[in-house]
Amino acid sequence: MIQYNASQLLEKINAYLAQMPYSRVPQGLYDPIEYELSLGGKRIRPVLMLMAYNLYKENVDTILPQAAGLETYHNHTLLHDDLMDKADMRRNKPTVHRKWSENAAILSGDAMLILSYRLMSDCPKEKLKEVLDVLTETTMEIWEEQQWDMEFETRLNVTVEEYIEMIRLKTSVLLAAALKIGALMAGASQVDAEMLYDFGVKMGLAFQLQDDYLDVYGNPDVFGKKIGGDILCNKKTYMLITALKKADAVQREELERWLTASDYHAAEKIEAVTRIYNEIGVDKCCGWIVEDYYNQGLGILERLSVSAERKEVLKSFVCSLMGRKV
Repeated sequence: MIQYNASQLLEKINAYLAQMPYSRVPQGLYDPIEYELSLGGKRIRPVLMLMAYNLYKENVDTILPQAAGLETYHNHTLLHDDLMDKADMRRNKPTVHRKWSENAAILSGDAMLILSYRLMSDCPKEKLKEVLDVLTETTMEIWEEQQWDMEFETRLNVTVEEYIEMIRLKTSVLLAAALKIGALMAGASQVDAEMLYDFGVKMGLAFQLQDDYLDVYGNPDVFGKKIGGDILCNKKTYMLITALKKADAVQREELERWLTASDYHAAEKIEAVTRIYNEIGVDKCCGWIVEDYYNQGLGILERLSVSAERKEVLKSFVCSLMGRKV
C-alpha cells in the first residue's frame, strides 16, 4: 500500500485549494476568502487528516474535500482572530480587515465557516453524521476557548488547570479532529479513531506549552519571531501563571508591578520577568510538563492497531513539529 510523506500530502492539499472555484457573486465576498487561503502556511491540520487516512487506505485524494474543508475552517478562525486582535499582518501580508475592511472580514469569515461545512459534507452518506458531529463539537470548543481567552486577560487568578483546558480548546482539539476525521473516513475502528483523537490532544498540549517556553527562552532565528512577546503583552501563559503561583511575596510584588506598568523599556521588562522565572524555576516546570504530554502522546500512538512501520510517517511528522528526532 502506497504511503505518502508530509511533503507529498502538502503538495496535494495546496493543489486542491488552488483549484477551488470562487465563481459566485458578489466578488467582494469571495476575494478575501481566496486571499486568506492563498497566504500559505504549513497546512498542518489537513496534512494530519490525510496521514490518518493513509494509515488505513492509500487513495488519499478521496478525502481532499474534507481536508480542504478543515483548512478553510482553520483560516476562518484566523481571519476572525486577526480582526479581534487588530493584527496588521498575517504571514507577512496585510490581514483581510486591513486590506479590505472590518465588515468584509466578518462577512467573508462567516462565509468561510459555511464553505468549510459544505466541503466537509461532500462525503459518503454513512460517514456524514459522525464527521459533522466531530467538526461541530470542535467548532463550539474553539469558540469557548475564545471566550476563556478574553476573560483571562482581566484575571490574575487563572489556574494552571484552567489554562491547560483553554489551550486544549485553542490548539489541541482541531489537530485531534483532523486525525479522527481522517481515520473515520478510512473506515478505522472507533477505538482507533478515538486513540488518534487523544494522540492529537496530547501532542497539541505539548506543542502549545513548548511554544510558551520558546517565547521566553527560544532562539529568535529558530523560533521565527521575537522573544518575549508574551511577557510584553502580559499574556496568561503557563510560564506567568506558574510564576504567580510559586512566587514569594517579593517576587509576586515585582511581577504585579510589571503587569500593571504602562511606561517601561521592553528589553528591561523582558529581562526582569525572565529573571523571576529563572529564580522560581518556571523553565524546568514547563519542560517537565511538555515532556510528559509528549510521551503520553507517543504512548497512545504505539497502541494504535496499525503496524509500527505505517505509523512512522505520522510519528516523524509530529516529532518534527516539536523539533524532536524520532
